[in-house]
Amino acid sequence: MITIVGSLKGGSGKSTVTFNLAVWLAMAEVDVMLIDADPQATLTDVAEVRKEEGFSPQLSVRDAKALTEETLGSADEVLIDVGAADMDSMRLALSLCDRVVIPVPPSQADIWSTQRYIQFVSGIERRSGIELLGFINRGDTHHAVQETNEAAAALVSLPGIRFIKPRLAQRTVFRRSFSEGLAVFELESRGKAAREFLGLAAALYPHLVGDTA
Repeated sequence: MITIVGSLKGGSGKSTVTFNLAVWLAMAEVDVMLIDADPQATLTDVAEVRKEEGFSPQLSVRDAKALTEETLGSADEVLIDVGAADMDSMRLALSLCDRVVIPVPPSQADIWSTQRYIQFVSGIERRSGIELLGFINRGDTHHAVQETNEAAAALVSLPGIRFIKPRLAQRTVFRRSFSEGLAVFELESRGKAAREFLGLAAALYPHLVGDTA
């Protein structure tokens, strides 16, 4: 499965999501390939921090040159971090992938950006069908704030994308764990953020956590 974690708008948290998914897949002993096709190279940087700190499993990250059908087909799971800063790499990745996971922060601007991204993806020529999955990322933690629920309702109503119910809240531990080269469930295994992330991972990779018979 070739999965892009992407969006048109910066600040969606795609590198953090990609990194946490990569660590989780590696811990599940899945043959996972990581590709950082974003010029900011945030995913590459965090993998280097993880290596320097000696955390296991370590992650190897390739650059946009690995965006070929032959290379991507050599791993069981592929995760691609790509953003609007390199539109050529984004178009190439979209032409090769099986699905796109879109982190959507709870704002009207991000809903509009997601609509444009759906339209953009629909115009890409590709080798096979593609699935778009959207979930709320960096949601509000206070129960009195309704913007996150409103954004989720708007995301549900968008045509061309499947809404994933598990959401990630705006929690400091995501930033702190990322800066230390750790997945959130490694730093605080019993915390709310870890539970949220594991719920998302289970939704994205159900075959790894349950009986698919």
